[in-house]
Amino acid sequence: MSKRSNWQAGYLTHLFLLALLLGAQPKLPNLDTVQIHVLPVQGNIYMLVGAGGNITLQIGKDGALLVDTMYAPLAPKIAAEVKKLTGKPIQYIIDTHVHRDHVGGNAALAAMGAPGAGTAFGRRATIIAHENVLNRMSKALEGETAPAPADWPTDEYNTPTKDFSFNGEAVIIFHEPKAHTDGDSIVLFRRSDVISAGDIFTPERYPFIDLARGGSIQGEIAALNHILHLMVPDHLQDGGTRVIPGHGRLCNEADVVEYRDMITIVRDRVQDMVEHHLALEQVKAAKPTLDYDTQYGSGDLFVETVYKSLNTR
Repeated sequence: MSKRSNWQAGYLTHLFLLALLLGAQPKLPNLDTVQIHVLPVQGNIYMLVGAGGNITLQIGKDGALLVDTMYAPLAPKIAAEVKKLTGKPIQYIIDTHVHRDHVGGNAALAAMGAPGAGTAFGRRATIIAHENVLNRMSKALEGETAPAPADWPTDEYNTPTKDFSFNGEAVIIFHEPKAHTDGDSIVLFRRSDVISAGDIFTPERYPFIDLARGGSIQGEIAALNHILHLMVPDHLQDGGTRVIPGHGRLCNEADVVEYRDMITIVRDRVQDMVEHHLALEQVKAAKPTLDYDTQYGSGDLFVETVYKSLNTR
């Protein structure tokens, strides 16, 4: 991906998350010039990068499976890239969580798909998500507009895991409670040895923990530890299980370890100040993310979120 395209995608995502953190209904950015870039990962898995969340694509004899769908206006561009890789229809879409930049293309891609999907097969792709995603979609927060029913999941699960076989490999979906949101899913493609992590893991910036939608700092760390439990590294942690993050570059185990450790250290620093009854402004003034800000950006909003997540008084 070009530096310009990488900067553009990151900037659009930054605006989206800033709107969420400020409690506003995010405005759709100008997507006319956004390009979709396709990166082969390993096995039969590809990573699609554009604006909004990364898409994981699995292809094979049974058809195509997408994890997340970016924004609705990008659906024709996404479908065009899928068509370059397979002539079979999109059979499944898995939503990692509820945010618009990850589920906006649900309806369009479920209806359009690759050649043969939709009207030719007489049905739409199945949209899978945890039931909390459906709950959040069907009842928007105050001041927001709920997604249209065509975007909603059509196959919800409410158990710790959901699994099925597709394209000759086991696809295992894990619910990660109260992490980035209360409806987070990660997806393990067992034969390809790839994990699609959604916004639980965003290696180029601090995590956005959506407290209004059930997220928490403790659940975020637990989810990252679970991802690490599922990973098997290759020599010197280079290679092995690959992780496709919600935003950012393709990663291996060492990247997830570094990210988990950073979040845990910041959590511990803020926790100590909470136990000493410091107010939020005092905690911010102490700069508990200062040594990480050069890598992940300003930590003020992250510190505030961690403080609110930990402070039950």
